[in-house]
Amino acid sequence: MISIDNILISDGVIQDQFVCDLSKCKGACCVDGDAGAPLENDELDKINEVYEAVLPYLNEISKKELDRQGRYVYDRAYGWVTPTIESKVCVYGIQDQDGIVKCGIEQAYIDKKITWKKPISCHLFPIITKNSKISQNVYVNYEPREDNCKAACTFGKKLKVPVYIFLKDALIRKFGKKFYAALSATAEHLNKK
Repeated sequence: MISIDNILISDGVIQDQFVCDLSKCKGACCVDGDAGAPLENDELDKINEVYEAVLPYLNEISKKELDRQGRYVYDRAYGWVTPTIESKVCVYGIQDQDGIVKCGIEQAYIDKKITWKKPISCHLFPIITKNSKISQNVYVNYEPREDNCKAACTFGKKLKVPVYIFLKDALIRKFGKKFYAALSATAEHLNKK
């Protein structure tokens, strides 16, 4: 465990390797889970802001589910999350010609229709963050899915890319450049031993 201020980072973030291999997993993180993508409170407003720009990217089933469930739903275990279709694929998921599920919000961002990339929980995956209920601590854990992320773990090892480097942009977006510089320096120090 590594501690940077009140942020507690699991060793796997530095020690393990990971690079998404969408050709193998087909975007399983957008399909498989206990609920939709967890949303931070300020992201509810973000979804409302980008909703109309994202809507054209979505299929008719997604649009119907959004009409039925709303733009986000409350889950007792996870708090605010994106809705899902039949408790599986995220309602904002879109499938490309190769059968890979990607994020409709992110595609709108790539196409410069919006300036918000996607929920931070999606951007950080397979890092999961949790706020402590009894302190100001934030827990940062590396939690790849055993089956769905197997190819990404293998690909990361082949390319020798640590998790914290693969997720650099997401970690900076969540915690800032100063945090990332400290994390990177700590990783380099530990790797010299």
